[in-house]
Amino acid sequence: MAAPVATEAEQAGTSAPEAPASRETVVSAPAATQDAPEGRASSTVTRADLERRLPRSAPDALRWEPGVFVQQTAHAQGSAFVRGLTGQQTLALFDGIRLNTSTWRQGPNQYFFTLDSRTLDSVEVLRGGASTPYGSDALGGVLLAHPLEPPARPTAFRPTLFLRGATSDEERGGRVQVQGATERLGFIGGVGGRRVGLLESGGPVYNLTDGKLPEVPRFAEDQRTQLGTGFDELTADGRLVWRATAEDTLTAAAYLYRQYDAPRTDQCAPPFSRFDECLQYDQQFRTLAYAAWSHAGADGLTARATLSWQRQHERRTFDRPAFNVVDQGTDDVDTLGATLRLSPAPLVVASRPLRLSYGVDGAWDFVRSEALTTFTALELQLERSRGQYLEGSRYFTGGAFVDAAWELHPVLTARAGTRLGLATARAPEDTESGTLAVDRTWVPWVGHAGLEWRATRVLTLLAHVDRSFRAPNLDDLTSRQQTGPGFQFENAALSPERATTVDVGARVRTHRVTLEGWGFATRLTDAIGRRPRDVADCPPATPQCNASWSRFQLVNAREASQLYGLEGSTRVRLPAAFTVQAGVAWTWGEGPNLAERPSNPAVPYSPRIPLSRVPPLNGTVELLWAHPSGLSASTGLRWARAQKRLALSDRSDARIPLGGTPGYAVAEVRAAWRLDTRWVVAAVLENVTDAAYRSHGSSVNGPGRGLVVSLEATPF
Repeated sequence: MAAPVATEAEQAGTSAPEAPASRETVVSAPAATQDAPEGRASSTVTRADLERRLPRSAPDALRWEPGVFVQQTAHAQGSAFVRGLTGQQTLALFDGIRLNTSTWRQGPNQYFFTLDSRTLDSVEVLRGGASTPYGSDALGGVLLAHPLEPPARPTAFRPTLFLRGATSDEERGGRVQVQGATERLGFIGGVGGRRVGLLESGGPVYNLTDGKLPEVPRFAEDQRTQLGTGFDELTADGRLVWRATAEDTLTAAAYLYRQYDAPRTDQCAPPFSRFDECLQYDQQFRTLAYAAWSHAGADGLTARATLSWQRQHERRTFDRPAFNVVDQGTDDVDTLGATLRLSPAPLVVASRPLRLSYGVDGAWDFVRSEALTTFTALELQLERSRGQYLEGSRYFTGGAFVDAAWELHPVLTARAGTRLGLATARAPEDTESGTLAVDRTWVPWVGHAGLEWRATRVLTLLAHVDRSFRAPNLDDLTSRQQTGPGFQFENAALSPERATTVDVGARVRTHRVTLEGWGFATRLTDAIGRRPRDVADCPPATPQCNASWSRFQLVNAREASQLYGLEGSTRVRLPAAFTVQAGVAWTWGEGPNLAERPSNPAVPYSPRIPLSRVPPLNGTVELLWAHPSGLSASTGLRWARAQKRLALSDRSDARIPLGGTPGYAVAEVRAAWRLDTRWVVAAVLENVTDAAYRSHGSSVNGPGRGLVVSLEATPF
């Protein structure tokens, strides 16, 4: 039996008639899963949210979460900003396994897109630094993705067919899924695919300064259809769970993602270039296989150990027909990972319970990279001495941690923890390209502490301070690549960046109302950013640097950067099975100007400038309704104010219109109908007003008015 779609009533917490046994939800989380820590700012995208909103991707599913803002460099990419940080400075986990590798680049990246949203049970968003339990990179927050699980009780093995289509990008796709279970053995798995065409927007988004059309994206003649969009996708997965004993569970799982022919919209065509030039990701693959042991003892001990292998594969082609040149790069990162986490039964200290959790983890990256240049007119192909990275590079990140939660009083809980980390980077020298060898080791020591006071029956007050880190990775230390602002080259002398975050929050929970608000301040020291460079500073044997319209090198900032923000969310249960929920977030960031002060005093210069791509004030509101008959409906509004506070690199980034990104308000209407347990039809009318809009920092404008339709069928 297929896992049934959670109803709007289940999502909203409203009552509904008891379902017969055949309609019970069979998805269940395994013991000792790695959930977001208590006492922190967090939210969860549930399976019901995914089935109601019909997101195009895993990043798209996060658009409705407070404190999260999703940027898209291409229609086949998506990167979540958490409290103003993204990419290397946020950490993504799938079933507790680290997705971040040592080649994740500065700013937005596409890798969370490689999680198939149809295989996810939920995604938790932890906002704020969290290096103690999770390690390097968790400066802005952590994305914890949890996969669908097999049935928890004996169930016949049955197939389910999922079909999906969308009008704005001509998406056509589907998935065949099989799941079932015996007394001890459960399985869920499937194969899927889709073909996505050019994305039609609500129209152009114009520059705030001069009202002209930005260089990105390029449009077809209708001024709605965006060139440099569209892609093909194949997925496959299998998850086998064996309940060896009443306390022990063994899991073997594999997840494959294959994306083909996905243009990078801001480089297809590049700004100020011919329309026939294009940078395309021919292949964006991710393969993950792992085995896990989970224990949930009657004595209160929980444990989970995981061994994993992951390969991130990328092949890019930059075609420049006018010059009869085709540049191609291929990068592979193999990651071996191991984690062990334990939580014993609570201890009693001074007559009060003390809960401990501790663990060790490590991830080893092995990098292969090559680059080729083909001169088509001469039918000549040359292999460069190095690729985007250095062939044979190695990287390790890991450590050991301990966390504690002590209930000092029935209404007061203290939490604290610490981690001793280890990061190493090794890369060979390449004399032909002037690349220095890298042999670096860092041993960071971080920690956190917080208090939770249940002031009244409905009001809880929280305070938390966290110290987190991110060690420079191989992308920082060795890579050369074309980015949105221009060409970026390496710096082998970088130091780790660190974040100190102070959070204060309040929660109100009654039978009908849930209200939560947070304020935070983050201080970044030794933050890694882009410093403008001249043509003379370009590395040898790097013609892309010389030809680029701007050049940058990564450096550690000499002074601290600051991020401040406010976040709020609420959910109110109304009569007649209605629920309203809303969220709002504001982030402000500022750091030192990394450019050298001009010698000419007449040239404007500010010693402190806004941080790059910090999202504007933004928010969401949704109204939900569900009927016991299986019919449900909802409507939602996402909005953002204009973002005019731009970093120096933002002003040279064609993804951002001149003067900043205009504000927007986008509404959608949804409906779903369940016919017993075998048929579910859902639809979303997106961008009801056909608004022209763009999320700050994106290359693509959002979809225009269109219909997204999904069908789920279990024939027998």
